[in-house]
Amino acid sequence: MKHLFFIIVAALSASFCAHGQVAVKTNLLYDATTTPNIGVEVGVGGKSTVNLVYGLNAWSFNSDSHGKRFAKHWVLMPEYRWWLCSRFSGHFFGVHAMAGQLNAANVDLPLPGGFVSGLNLREAVKDARYQGPFAGVGVTYGYQWALSRHWNIEAEIGAGYAHMWYDKYPCGECGLRMEKGHANYLGVTKLGLSIMYVF
Repeated sequence: MKHLFFIIVAALSASFCAHGQVAVKTNLLYDATTTPNIGVEVGVGGKSTVNLVYGLNAWSFNSDSHGKRFAKHWVLMPEYRWWLCSRFSGHFFGVHAMAGQLNAANVDLPLPGGFVSGLNLREAVKDARYQGPFAGVGVTYGYQWALSRHWNIEAEIGAGYAHMWYDKYPCGECGLRMEKGHANYLGVTKLGLSIMYVF
């Protein structure tokens, strides 16, 4: 499943190269959370693009005060964008989806929103390990600035809904499953400051 991103990127690139523009990018804010990510955006019309981002966090951290901490995850986020003027320049609005898997323990989840039903995962993950798949949808607003012929900067924010199906374990690497459940999140689903290269 993690390699699905690269298959989709190859298919999108082959299908849409006729429209003349393809860009690759990385979200610097996401990179700052120790989550390497890559995105591909392709033109599908005069004022339309399709954006696809893949991020992977596979790290654990140890500290004297908190012990072993991690928020391991992968996420795939496709998005359709509509541009007010022309693609890859100025204001855009989008609709996005997301799917992935989370495995987190003993950490503060940086989620600027709220859990509206089910488990409050932000608080619960401080005392136990939770893992499972998640999926969601949302809307996006963003802006791109052209730095040169090939380089752009992009800022974006998105809000929406995500659902997680989880298994609970007593600690980071041990124990039998304690329970199954779900969590429903409503709030910011995307936040980005990306550097990108436009072919």
